[in-house]
Amino acid sequence: MRNEEGAGTPAITDAHLKRMLDASIAVVREVAQREITPRFLRVSHGERKDDGSLCSEADLAAQQFLVGRLTEILACPIIGEEMSPAMQRAGWHEGSTDEHGLWCIDPIDGTTNFINGLPCFAISIAWMSARRARLAVTYNPITDEMFYAREGNGAYLNGRRLPLRQVTADIRRAVGGVDFKRIPKPLADRIAVSPPFYSQRNYGSSTLDWCNLAAGRLDLYLHGGQMLWDYAAGSLILREAGGQMCTLTEDDYDADDVWRRPVIAALHPAVFAAWRDWVRQSRQPESV
Repeated sequence: MRNEEGAGTPAITDAHLKRMLDASIAVVREVAQREITPRFLRVSHGERKDDGSLCSEADLAAQQFLVGRLTEILACPIIGEEMSPAMQRAGWHEGSTDEHGLWCIDPIDGTTNFINGLPCFAISIAWMSARRARLAVTYNPITDEMFYAREGNGAYLNGRRLPLRQVTADIRRAVGGVDFKRIPKPLADRIAVSPPFYSQRNYGSSTLDWCNLAAGRLDLYLHGGQMLWDYAAGSLILREAGGQMCTLTEDDYDADDVWRRPVIAALHPAVFAAWRDWVRQSRQPESV
């Protein structure tokens, strides 16, 4: 599918967005088959980047493939995790004002899992316009689970609408996805010692955490600070599944820092309200 838009054309319609989503799903499946799954269990190490995260040859090959193919769907700026910070910020600056928006891609979210042979990683792409994701695709090639959404049309897993199950309205019975990286120490200590929920999980892939929350496999979620490509696709998938989100300081999730954004989220509104209030109260040191 080639870019059908020219300079000065109207905003992209929902029909066009649907065609973009269908084409994006096909591209994500193709990059998995060509560049990622053939390297699974064959990549023994990765290079450590300045932020401490890992990058493997599979990440680089997948990103190159996605950049080439996504610009055939819609020619607009692209931000990829494995680009330099300068390129990422230039892409955001250009794409935030471009009427055609921008692509935001994470070629492998969960690279440490991928390198260590853990089957919990995903390709994640989002198309963003006016600083928000409007289209999202997240794919775990090992489980063959394709999560996807387009704004205003619900979220799906392999054709099944999300969530997959009815979730609890009681935070005391909730299963939480908690990533302890960058969480304030007083908050982390309280979660470890006396959490308000029933049980906790962490799978090592932010974008799959979002999707598992949207599916109802998790009831609530907390992360101390995600990059744009960590949350762009997942936040739309959760929104379209009916979930709610905010940050540690902002009720409007989209109002926080684009490049390092905490997340407090839940699928059921009652659990979200209880979880948000507990987290915000617990992030400060207890007074003596």
